[in-house]
Amino acid sequence: MNILLLGNKGLLLKEIIENLGHTCRLEEGKLQEPIKEDFIISFGYRYIVHKDIVKKFENKIINMHISYLPWNRGADPNLWSILENTPKGVTIHRLTDKLDCGDILLQKEVYFSDKDTLKTSYNKLINEIVGLFAENIDNILLNKINSYPQQGAGSFHKTIDKEKYSYLFNKLLWDTPIRELEGKAL
Repeated sequence: MNILLLGNKGLLLKEIIENLGHTCRLEEGKLQEPIKEDFIISFGYRYIVHKDIVKKFENKIINMHISYLPWNRGADPNLWSILENTPKGVTIHRLTDKLDCGDILLQKEVYFSDKDTLKTSYNKLINEIVGLFAENIDNILLNKINSYPQQGAGSFHKTIDKEKYSYLFNKLLWDTPIRELEGKAL
């Protein structure tokens, strides 16, 4: 199968996919048609995929999001799960024309320790979602996973939303211990 990997995290999946005999093309920039691949995976992609592409690929386009959806849709999901003390985890879901709202294929809750920082918690989430993908790649690509709708309102954040909390971060933002941030946006 020919797979299009969208986003700056796609490289983390490339070897997994190619080891199974599939071919990959990485794209970090704005997506241009025509798309010749059979399946699309978005992971760390900074652009909205046009609704015509989403419709064309229907059940052959997924997004990998480092939040426990429906919580923390949009930007900085790890940070918001800490600031608002919402469930932490990872989700692989169908990509739709509504940001991070597609039906869930796979999901896993992730727990952090008191010693975790924004950086270590982020790295844990990345490792968990890559592992979840690797364990289920065949069923994902063959559309053999029964998806289910997201439940509840959850939350959504834009990049600009975190500015009013910037005073909470130490000088080395990524090294801020999460225990210093937990629940500060409630």
